[in-house]
Amino acid sequence: MTQRILVTGGTGTLGRDLVERLVATDAVVRVLSRRGEPAAGADAPTWAGSVEWARGDLSTGEGIAGAVGGDVDVVVHCATTQGKKDVDATRTLIEALSTWPDTHLIYISIVGVDRVPFFYYNAKLEAERLIETSGLPFTILRATQFHALLHTLFSAQRWSPVVCVPSRTEFQPIDTSDVAARLVELTAAPAAGRVADIGGPEVRSVSDLARSYLAATGRRRAVLPVRIPGGTGAGYRSGGHNTPENTYGTVTFEDFLAAHTP
Repeated sequence: MTQRILVTGGTGTLGRDLVERLVATDAVVRVLSRRGEPAAGADAPTWAGSVEWARGDLSTGEGIAGAVGGDVDVVVHCATTQGKKDVDATRTLIEALSTWPDTHLIYISIVGVDRVPFFYYNAKLEAERLIETSGLPFTILRATQFHALLHTLFSAQRWSPVVCVPSRTEFQPIDTSDVAARLVELTAAPAAGRVADIGGPEVRSVSDLARSYLAATGRRRAVLPVRIPGGTGAGYRSGGHNTPENTYGTVTFEDFLAAHTP
């Protein structure tokens, strides 16, 4: 039986990779977007004409009931924002799905949301708890930080004479293509609750990752470790955001840099 899958955040960093992979299956894919189908152009996904587009806004609830409809089998919730807005958006989605209580809700979260006291993580954990108590069949997947996040951290300092990084901290970055592959597997499986976390292929010091970025971009900068104070810093230094026992990804940070460095 052909599945109909709705993806929230389908035009985001992870969402684009996920939708591309889903389109390659026999599923019917619907993408939730506040603006609807993008106009043809350089920024439009290559798969834009191969999916259904549903106009809706999780921040207001407008159009969400129609987007989930009664014909959607699986919802993959990739849309994300900051803090309470993230929680409110998840609540809005759950309320819309309450009319269709057999819909499988898949949520992508972050490794360590229950171990690192960071405001963004706190919101993700609260959203997880909303889903767990929603009464819907659900699957929650936690992944480590994306390569793109570290790339953004380093590139934001490209005009600085030094690159500041958290001291005594390791990361296990994963590529969005690898996360997308795991999500596709989960859409084809029954709801499983909280599944095993996934992480990238390597656990490395953030200083080492910064040096790889500098080498790939041809920049000469000193890497300056800076201590992050409080519980957030302690959580990162303890490795609470990593899952070395659950390596899943195959794309290394160097692979990512090679593909994204002009």
